Amino acid sequence: MTALDDDGGRDFNGLDALEAQHALAEELGAEMEEQDTVSEDEADGANEDATVEWSEEDIAEHCRMVEALLFAAAEPLDARTITGRLPAGADLPTIIDRLTEDYSGRGVSLQKIDKKWRFVTAADVAHVLEVEKIAPRKLSRAALETLAIIAYHQPCTRADIEDVRGVQVAKGSLDQLLEIGWVKMRGKRKDVPGRPTLYGTTDDFLQHFGLETVTDLPGLADLKAAGLLDARLPPGFSVPSPVDSDDVDEGDDGEEGEFVQDFHEDEGEEIADA
Repeated sequence: MTALDDDGGRDFNGLDALEAQHALAEELGAEMEEQDTVSEDEADGANEDATVEWSEEDIAEHCRMVEALLFAAAEPLDARTITGRLPAGADLPTIIDRLTEDYSGRGVSLQKIDKKWRFVTAADVAHVLEVEKIAPRKLSRAALETLAIIAYHQPCTRADIEDVRGVQVAKGSLDQLLEIGWVKMRGKRKDVPGRPTLYGTTDDFLQHFGLETVTDLPGLADLKAAGLLDARLPPGFSVPSPVDSDDVDEGDDGEEGEFVQDFHEDEGEEIADA
């Protein structure tokens, strides 16, 4: 027997079939609404049961858990990752507020970045973590050769360096020597067209190699004794003597006057030949 067959004590006397059908439909609809209401009440009760009232001891323990997670994490953690490690129903917003307050004014602080949390060093004490290290820089063979030529031939130009080495001077070699402070620009050579830049060594160069002046650089005998030179040197070989004074072109007046004088002399010679 179905629910429709069982009249449940309903009184359908005096009703035709259509009226009885309508009455039964209304009664069934009322029963279904009543069941829905009961289901909603049960769901609300379940949600109320899911809301856990945590004691202060529980919240303090949850704070310690989150603190340990954030300190051990290699990257910031989001809310889902943190709650996945906590007991069900843990109040994460309260925990975050507690930790933020606890670490306020300390060496580290809790910071939220892109919906994730992490501990960071306080800005006012970050300087104590800075470590200065001296990174040794190895000069290339080309840079060492360029430095030696500048030291013994100074003041010299790029063309002078290339003439001694026999190859073109790479821009990086001179830039590296200028950057570390062993070579400096010593003005312009005024007796050469184009007035090329002169290079020489610096006080840092002397200090690094323990020299008082550039004239204290090893001479021919010293280099031979150290085994840095072949015993059979070509005839006429000598070690140049560096000049410690700057050869700087202070102005163009003298150079222009000399040029004008030579120009008129050449012109006079041409007229005399004619």
